[in-house]
Amino acid sequence: MIIMKSMEEIEKMRAAGKILAECHRQIAGMLKPGITTWEIDQFAEKFILSQGATPEQKGYHGYPYATCASVNDVICHGFPKHEPLKDGDIVTIDMVVNLNGWLADSAWSYGIGNISDQAAKLLETTKESLFKGIEQAVAGNRIGDVAHAIQVYAESNGFSVVRDFIGHGIGSEMHEAPEVPHYGPAGKGPRLKEGMVFTIEPMLNTGSYRTKVDADGWTARTIDGGLSAQYEHTLAITPQGTIILTEL
Repeated sequence: MIIMKSMEEIEKMRAAGKILAECHRQIAGMLKPGITTWEIDQFAEKFILSQGATPEQKGYHGYPYATCASVNDVICHGFPKHEPLKDGDIVTIDMVVNLNGWLADSAWSYGIGNISDQAAKLLETTKESLFKGIEQAVAGNRIGDVAHAIQVYAESNGFSVVRDFIGHGIGSEMHEAPEVPHYGPAGKGPRLKEGMVFTIEPMLNTGSYRTKVDADGWTARTIDGGLSAQYEHTLAITPQGTIILTEL
């Protein structure tokens, strides 16, 4: 069942989203060769707590960190590590902020130092595919319209769209209905209505869209070692139009 949100509840989620967006903004200024994703995770947790919020991912089904940090061929759910990031790496930082019981979820991918042309195109295309999806996320459209716009744009630029991990409704719980895939035909799926709040979070790969999961049970990688990137926003469908809750 899709849980519709009131404007008061959406505003509470937007407050959480602004904390999350500011955290991403500060992380972007820290990322350079030599820094570790462990240091980024420690910063994010301290920053979120300093704002009177909590990192919702920490403890979720036993997940031990405040962020997911996914480097190069890691698609999502990578563990923060003490290994320094290198010139040419790409990394996705994903986190969920809980402010007074209401959640916001956003991931962002970053290049470290001088990245390859292929990596730069992957980042640009993944980010743009998110906004192609957001353009379709309006009342009256269907989830499939969002998914189809992302897939068409990604594949037209030579990248594959991950199938195993998708967007989702969000509110006082991290994962709610509806499911929001990033591939598939237009005109299918639930119709978008005012009061719906959900994430769009396309993950694009340079090679196959297929995935494998490490022995830790969390870290998802590309099956062929290709690069992967992800961009994610939390959105609300309102009488005033679609609002991105996870931007400043």
